[in-house]
Amino acid sequence: MSWGTELWDQFDNLEKHTQWGIDILEKYIKFVKERTDIELSYAKQLRNLSKKYQPKKNSKEEEEYKYTACKAFLSTLNEMNDYAGQHEVISENMTSQITVDLMRYVQELKQERKSNFHDGRKAQQHIETCWKQLESSKRRFERDCKEADRAQQYFEKMDADINVTKADVEKARQQAQLRHQMAEDSKADYSSILQRFNQEQWEYYHTHIPNIFQKIQEMEERRIVRIGESMKTYAEVDRQVIPIIGKCLDGIVKAAESIDQKNDSQLVVEAYKSGFEPPGDIEFEDYTQPMKRTVSENSLSSSKEGKSELRFGGKSRGKLWPFIKKNKLVSLLTSPHQPPPPPPASASPSAVPNGPQSPKQQKEPLSHRFNEFMTSKPKIHCFRSLKRGGATPEDFSNLPPEQRRKKLQQKVDDLNKEIQKETDQRDAITKMKDVYLKNPQMGDPTSLDHKLAEVTQNIERLRLETQKFEAWLAEVEGRLPARSEQARRQSGMYDGQTHQTVTNCAQDRESSPDGSYTEEQSQESELKVLATDFDDEFDDEEPLPAIGTCKALYTFEGQNEGTISVVEGEMLSVIEEDKGDGWTRIRRNEDEEGYVPTSYVEVYLDKNAKGAKTYI
Repeated sequence: MSWGTELWDQFDNLEKHTQWGIDILEKYIKFVKERTDIELSYAKQLRNLSKKYQPKKNSKEEEEYKYTACKAFLSTLNEMNDYAGQHEVISENMTSQITVDLMRYVQELKQERKSNFHDGRKAQQHIETCWKQLESSKRRFERDCKEADRAQQYFEKMDADINVTKADVEKARQQAQLRHQMAEDSKADYSSILQRFNQEQWEYYHTHIPNIFQKIQEMEERRIVRIGESMKTYAEVDRQVIPIIGKCLDGIVKAAESIDQKNDSQLVVEAYKSGFEPPGDIEFEDYTQPMKRTVSENSLSSSKEGKSELRFGGKSRGKLWPFIKKNKLVSLLTSPHQPPPPPPASASPSAVPNGPQSPKQQKEPLSHRFNEFMTSKPKIHCFRSLKRGGATPEDFSNLPPEQRRKKLQQKVDDLNKEIQKETDQRDAITKMKDVYLKNPQMGDPTSLDHKLAEVTQNIERLRLETQKFEAWLAEVEGRLPARSEQARRQSGMYDGQTHQTVTNCAQDRESSPDGSYTEEQSQESELKVLATDFDDEFDDEEPLPAIGTCKALYTFEGQNEGTISVVEGEMLSVIEEDKGDGWTRIRRNEDEEGYVPTSYVEVYLDKNAKGAKTYI
């Protein structure tokens, strides 16, 4: 099967068909290009999704990723990031192996098609020219024959006429011979042109057109093969990344299988264990005592006193339990090592269980003591700081024993790491100095003395810090085993003081006939309002106070989330010191705050602000 023999007369249709084939190829290129754009967009969205759910640096979320379920989720995010990378590989390979290659091939195909059809049109024009020459010679031969025939007829007519002179007859005869000779010449020319045209036509339909159409057929078949190979490449590009995508999915499955619920439960215990013992048994309160009444006034007052004491004790003691859920408050009330020292004018001395008894303690209701303790502004500021993770005491005395021990241990470990880092730096500087001493041309050994002294000073400072925290840690570890019994005794002492205070308060209401009932209702309402106010105070956030100022040594462009841009020489307020991670939290104009690298600023801490933190 050959287009040259089968389609010898379909030049125009072949031209349309080959153009359609090129359009199909360009359409496929456009399809692959859009697929690569989709892959890139999908990969970008996957990366953004993975980045969106990554834990933020130095945030509470980062601490949560110690649990195996959160670690598995983090592994899933990382695998999704790799998964997105494979879609980028698909896009890159399709672009390089299909799109670019086919676009170059299309240009070559268009050029080849143009050349082939140019040759075909040239052959067509040549045969058409030959045909026109043949038609021209034919018409000339026909005209000369007619002229010769008319000249012959005219001669015969002149020759038959007796009135015509001999000269006219001779002239007519010569004219007839001339016309006859011209007809013979036209005949010979026509015959020659006809033979040449037949030869050209045979070559055109049996040689030129078949060869041209054969080239066009081969070009079209190469285009078809090429688009088929591109489709195979399209599938192979996807197939090549399937094993890696499978590994990503296997990584997600492995991360899911690594989740250990028991380990997570143990981590919860380690994170929130306070080290306190549960409260002791509640004393039995005998309600039969008020039934032994007499007609005398003393008996009546004694009866009222007993009822008031029992009712308030029964109700009020139950109302104290909602505050036990506030572990910070219970620790402040029961442990002498837990609360920070209160400011001079904060709460009354009776708020501390082991504190000295004031003369008014016997006359002050228990609800008033709680009101005074929890509505005191310095105390509430303390609770707010604890909630939002603000400034805390250096020895972590605001935390329960177990949590304090962990914080101190972590601080000691961090300091040891910093000491090791500084020690390595000192050793490196020492070696460099030795090299300079041996080879003075490499550098001046004295230029390193300042840096070496600075590093040595840092090591000594860190060692002193470590010794201080190790001493606090040893103190906590030494007290922790015996601490539970001491807390229980103090809890019992506090219960006894509470019971005694309630009894004395009831005695003060003897003059009222229905004082016990009224006081019971008032105590319940006061405790409810107190609990509501206590929770509201925790929800009322206030900006962190400034603990000093800083000057920007360099310009920093804060592009990441949580950072802030600063300009060299700019003065700002410091609201949180460097916690060891290399970042300092600052504020500008009371409404814009964020983190900057500690090395970019020079910090001037306010000593008064540091002192204000000691009670938190």
